[in-house]
Amino acid sequence: MNSTTKGGWKVIMKRELSAYFSSPIAYIVGCFFLVFSGFTLFSTFFIIRQAELRNFFQMLPVIFSLFIPALTMRVFSEEKRSGSFETLLTLPVSTVDIVTGKYLATLVAALLMLVPTLSFVVTCRIFGSPDMGPIVGGYIGSILLCAAFTAIGIYASSTTRNQIIAFFVAFAICIVLSAINNFAVLLPGSLVNFASFISSSSHFESISRGIVDTRDILYFVSLAAVFFVLTVRSIENSRRG
Repeated sequence: MNSTTKGGWKVIMKRELSAYFSSPIAYIVGCFFLVFSGFTLFSTFFIIRQAELRNFFQMLPVIFSLFIPALTMRVFSEEKRSGSFETLLTLPVSTVDIVTGKYLATLVAALLMLVPTLSFVVTCRIFGSPDMGPIVGGYIGSILLCAAFTAIGIYASSTTRNQIIAFFVAFAICIVLSAINNFAVLLPGSLVNFASFISSSSHFESISRGIVDTRDILYFVSLAAVFFVLTVRSIENSRRG
């Protein structure tokens, strides 16, 4: 049993990656993500005539809030709807292995959406001389943001068999974390600092300026860890049920 269970997350991860790339979902989401991202970039090029990625990174938390839930909504919900979830739970792997495998597979798929945006860097280098520090920081922040939002997405998917509900739950959590700092001025003074602390955009913006602070890294790692644990508990509850 132990030898079978060991490395079970790898089996789940390979299975999930195969499911992603044998269906059109990952490709459709990736294409729309590239279109939206390209629009934020080239509006800067042609409107204010600046070859930089600042506007792209500034909008990325909001863009991720839309597209990562679209990518994660099927992770558990589809299995629950189709009835294969019960089969998954009978496999000789732990709940942590199941969640780890699905999380890592979805994270890989989400990060692959970012790969084509590296062409934006090449474009900026051709038409201008952008500061590479904020660009490198922006991509480091993007990876951390992606990791956190992916954890939120799979948690939402673990709570329901309806993919649409999973999408909107994940979207609601992600967009609140992305936008709350913009509405901090409307909050009571005692809540302004709290809003800034939980704002993913605030922490992401700090890293995307090229300032990699351990507090910002800890924020994203902690956010991913919290929702990872919540997902494990959600699946454990399903297993007991």
